[in-house]
Amino acid sequence: MEKRKISFLDEIGGNKFLYLMMLPGIAWVILFSYVPLYGVLIAFKKFSYRLGVWGSPWAGLDNFKFLFNYNGVGRIFFNTIFLNVLFIAASTFFSVALALVFSEIKNSAYKKAVQTIAIFPHFVSWTVVALFLSGIIGGSGMLVKIITALGGQNPHFYDHARFWPAIFVFLKIWQGAGYGTIVYVAVITGLDQEMYEAAKIDGASRWQQITKITLPLLKVTIIMLTIMAIGRIFNGDFGMIYAIIGDNPTLYATTDVVDTFVYRALRQLNNLGMSTATGLFQSLVGFMLVMLTNRLTKLVEPDAALF
Repeated sequence: MEKRKISFLDEIGGNKFLYLMMLPGIAWVILFSYVPLYGVLIAFKKFSYRLGVWGSPWAGLDNFKFLFNYNGVGRIFFNTIFLNVLFIAASTFFSVALALVFSEIKNSAYKKAVQTIAIFPHFVSWTVVALFLSGIIGGSGMLVKIITALGGQNPHFYDHARFWPAIFVFLKIWQGAGYGTIVYVAVITGLDQEMYEAAKIDGASRWQQITKITLPLLKVTIIMLTIMAIGRIFNGDFGMIYAIIGDNPTLYATTDVVDTFVYRALRQLNNLGMSTATGLFQSLVGFMLVMLTNRLTKLVEPDAALF
């Protein structure tokens, strides 16, 4: 007997509660991901608030030329990519390491407490972090006092750019490593425990179980999350960097990224077209990097590719 084809309305009616649950997510994506695409036109316009988007005259690629003609654009691009590579590598390593540690804790109450403490920094504002950091490494901060008390010289952290890549990486690990364990812990929890039981019977130590079973099975998840992170490798963490550094030109050599540069240019020049062009350029670079990385992943590890 031939099956009756289910119409679109029948599908909606039969799963109406599931589709109702999807509505907030669909509305969010449309509102914040698709509606703003209209503003991409500003990247090609000499935008005027008085004339609006459609009324403003076309500027061609002039807004893009402004970005690439800036004398320090090479340094800005390098800082953005370099810091993001450090962030991705360090956050991934420590997130996986913490997830492995959490999976070894057998006491459920203690495990939940430790996980909560590790995840909590993710919800702390960077403005608050900047205040605490100033009290630690500022001119008369706690760390500075310890260094000078031991006979060392005041490092003047806020006057030397060379310290800040390491400081930012440390802060990124502190803020994001615990939160990043959520996915990895979920994957580890869902692994077949019979594999570990068989390994124990064969005499495998706990370290061997981690290196021979857990890490290989986590590889696909690690690669997928890394591919998604690479999509934002050309976007600097504006919230962190500007909250901590602000407008301190002494530190621009290692801390000035695309987003902080665009923010300064927008304040000083009020050129919305240039900032929009930069945002579009960042998105295009991120898209191309994701496509390239995904293509390479498909050749090496097909199961880890996003599509």
